[in-house]
Amino acid sequence: MRTRLLPRFSPVLFALPLQVACAGRTEQAIPPQDMQPAAGTTTDTITLGAGCFWCVEAVFSELKGVLSVTSGYMGGHVKNPSYKEVCGGNTGHAEVAQLVFDPSQVSVAEILEVFWQTHDPTTRNRQGADVGTQYRSAIFWHTDEQRMVAEELLKQLDASGAFQAPLVTEITQATTFYKAEDYHQDYYAQNGSQGYCQMVIRPKLEKFRKVFADKLKENR
Repeated sequence: MRTRLLPRFSPVLFALPLQVACAGRTEQAIPPQDMQPAAGTTTDTITLGAGCFWCVEAVFSELKGVLSVTSGYMGGHVKNPSYKEVCGGNTGHAEVAQLVFDPSQVSVAEILEVFWQTHDPTTRNRQGADVGTQYRSAIFWHTDEQRMVAEELLKQLDASGAFQAPLVTEITQATTFYKAEDYHQDYYAQNGSQGYCQMVIRPKLEKFRKVFADKLKENR
């Protein structure tokens, strides 16, 4: 299988403010607001790590065809890790967003286009000032098709010179997903006025909306 890169691809979203380190985020106990797929909808699941999961969730929650986004942890060796443990960098987990999507509305290639354009996949274990293995660039695939598309697109991106450095995105089979604590779910929507949301998430989200205007949900 050979998947062609979408023609508009260019790393235009990386001119973003430095992110605040994990320990500097203010936590608030706010319940999640889960989106439910319509009855009878055929769905697929993919799990992505691209730095702070608050940012990843905010972006993909607005992408047409994405039915739900859940923040959590994957890729580690400790069972039922807490946010504090993951931030300590010793559990091996990445902060991830698990997407349930309708493949008739959005393809894996389109999802990965957004993924690679909304974080820096050339910095190992780092996004801005957020440093640690929990912030690694990672695609956790759930099907062989997802793996093949991800591997082919990564090769094409490296060969194209779209980035000034090689991509370090990890492409790994999905393992146990641990849902993050309730206050992490739907974080930007619930805490939009918070400093981290205003300085880091909002600028990224605004650039995403501009570049992918034709891919946004109508009622977001």
